[in-house]
Amino acid sequence: MSAGLELAAFGCRAIQHLDLVVAPGQCLGITGPSGAGKSLFLRAVADLDLHEGRMWLDGVEADRITPPQWRREVALLPSESAWWYDTVGEHFEGQPPYGLGQLGFESDALTWQVRHLSSGERQRLALLRVLANHPRVLLLDEPTANLDEVNTQRAEALVDIYCKENQPAVLWVSHDLDQLKRRCKSVYTLKQGRLTLLDVEVHPA
Repeated sequence: MSAGLELAAFGCRAIQHLDLVVAPGQCLGITGPSGAGKSLFLRAVADLDLHEGRMWLDGVEADRITPPQWRREVALLPSESAWWYDTVGEHFEGQPPYGLGQLGFESDALTWQVRHLSSGERQRLALLRVLANHPRVLLLDEPTANLDEVNTQRAEALVDIYCKENQPAVLWVSHDLDQLKRRCKSVYTLKQGRLTLLDVEVHPA
């Protein structure tokens, strides 16, 4: 088995009979029309939706890894994050999380009430929450959709730093093709249940 994330004869509500390998340090982009199933695909890879076929993480098959551990190592950043506690800091363990300042936050952000957060603040802090667990696979679902240009650049830069330091395998879903061309080594489109490689020129940082 290959290192990184590997799918074999993988199927879910969005896609069928997919074979795919995402190597450590490799970022694959996925775009496509709304409703094509991009989010459903990421949820299935994160073992949050029903799926068929086989998955491996660094050569270890998914059925040999407990579901909570799989979801910690194969981490999904959904387009709309869920929050369980009253304050931001309750969602993190220990010291201020990785990248807090790099996303434009001061340490007092950990005391903020979640109900008072803007959609953009929620999105940036959800990214921090995912990275704080140091996953080996990142599943990014429209990670900057609610962000302005400055905060989009901050988020992209933080993901880039994390990837250079930790070499995760990355699946990055976005409607922003220019973003995918900036961040990914190859870009696919998901349409009618199939992933098709796009013939686009990419310029990954």
